[in-house]
Amino acid sequence: MGLATFDIVVVAIYALFIFGLAQWVSRDKAGHEKNSSDYFLASKSLPWWAIGASLIAANISAEQIVGMSGSGYRLGLAIASYEWMAALTLLIVGKFFLPIFLRNDIYTMPQFLEQRYGPNIRTIMAIFWLALYVFVNLTSILWLGSIVVNQVAGVDQTVALFGLGAFALLYQLYGGLKAVAITDIVQVTLLVMGGLIISGLTLNEVGGGQGVWAGLGTLVEQAPDKFNMILEPGDPGYQELPGIAVLIGGLWIANLSYWGFNQYIIQRALAAKNLEEAQKGVVFAAILKLLMPLVVVVPGLAAVLLAPGLDPADQAYPTMMRYLPTGLLGLVFAALMAAVVASTASKVNSIATIFTLDLYAKRRGYKSEAEDETHRATHERHLVFVGRISASVAMLLALFAARPLLGSLDQAFQFIQEFSGFITPGITVIFLLGLFWKKASEAGAITAAAASILGSVAFWFPSEWGGIAALNAVPFLNRMMWVFFLSLGLAILVSLWKPGAAGSDRIETGDVRYATARSFNVAALAVVGIVIALYASMW
Repeated sequence: MGLATFDIVVVAIYALFIFGLAQWVSRDKAGHEKNSSDYFLASKSLPWWAIGASLIAANISAEQIVGMSGSGYRLGLAIASYEWMAALTLLIVGKFFLPIFLRNDIYTMPQFLEQRYGPNIRTIMAIFWLALYVFVNLTSILWLGSIVVNQVAGVDQTVALFGLGAFALLYQLYGGLKAVAITDIVQVTLLVMGGLIISGLTLNEVGGGQGVWAGLGTLVEQAPDKFNMILEPGDPGYQELPGIAVLIGGLWIANLSYWGFNQYIIQRALAAKNLEEAQKGVVFAAILKLLMPLVVVVPGLAAVLLAPGLDPADQAYPTMMRYLPTGLLGLVFAALMAAVVASTASKVNSIATIFTLDLYAKRRGYKSEAEDETHRATHERHLVFVGRISASVAMLLALFAARPLLGSLDQAFQFIQEFSGFITPGITVIFLLGLFWKKASEAGAITAAAASILGSVAFWFPSEWGGIAALNAVPFLNRMMWVFFLSLGLAILVSLWKPGAAGSDRIETGDVRYATARSFNVAALAVVGIVIALYASMW
């Protein structure tokens, strides 16, 4: 497959437009120079529609489109649980987490940890998140994006890898979060439109040209096992999606950690004009999540009949793109590039935010509010400069680490879930106790983090290396659930044994109101009803 001249023109127009738009929205007002709030939190001025769109653009990248299509090809529609259960999780985040974060003027997750527990946990988790974002998330986005460029456009994969990285870095380097969030409106529109086009065309092909519904009927008839939403022991994919755990088990832990306590996701909501605007944005994102399986899973299902025997499974989405005519191929290819650019830029900005504000500025002891205006302005310019440098370094590290880490994997999406899951239970424990249990201490929080890693390693450690075979056999979502309860129990015990120092908890919750606007409540009930109906119809 290759891109025709017209396809190349479409992609070039998109690239020039989105780059120009990012720079235009990033321009400074006359007499104003960017400060850290402008660069890292978009001046705390994002409207709901930008928050919702940016949440989806940050989430739906190459590891979602290519990776989840690959998982759909191998595991079936059950992989859509990651999308539909995420919609419910976003409602919880909007109603219960955001009121506390915004009441306390939180701008990074490590900052919350320090204000709630103490300085040590802030540094520990900041370093962990930086490593995770660079060596797991950023590498996977760039690697899968380069696969698409290689297979669709015929560009050498290494050239594609570094080209994508350079474009995504330059795209957000000047404007920071505002450049990312505002242009994400265009990105999400293109993502959804491109995904729906390829889903419609491939389903039509499966149905012998008789339309989408005919294709869907053919898929259900010829590959019924791919439409089991709740997998049973012995089913292919049970290890990745262990039955009822996707509804009441470990998937909740993964989703709460990802959507509620993940810097590059929650940063959009923290940059809202106010709480109500943030909650509107979150519920808008929840509605969009219900549509995502049509974009990211259906092409993989269609490939089961149209391209049997693919190896690795992540080739499913690029292979389905061969059914696109000239022009549309360029549009869908541009949509994929939009996914890579938007999500990469989001992660790079969050990496720069954590490094600059939680490590660099903290270590240098910047306290701008206590300084005169000249010193404060100088420090702010310096922090923005450090943010840009750290973003560039993070990108270089990810580019050089991508092939060694991901080059031999069949499903990069599962790689992300597996290794993020080592600390996910501990993160969930630390934040849930920090938000809702005043007796939780820093010692308990650090214990939860250590127990999460050690407990996960005990389950994962291969038997041939001295591990326990019975633990190895536990599906990783179930592993996260058991490790969560282990970490929770130890965190509670250690907190009671070693309480926090007086004044260590500086998070105010007494005057936090959890009541939400009528529009939020109506939309939330609709989302819950749709999710229940989806599972009931395919149980």
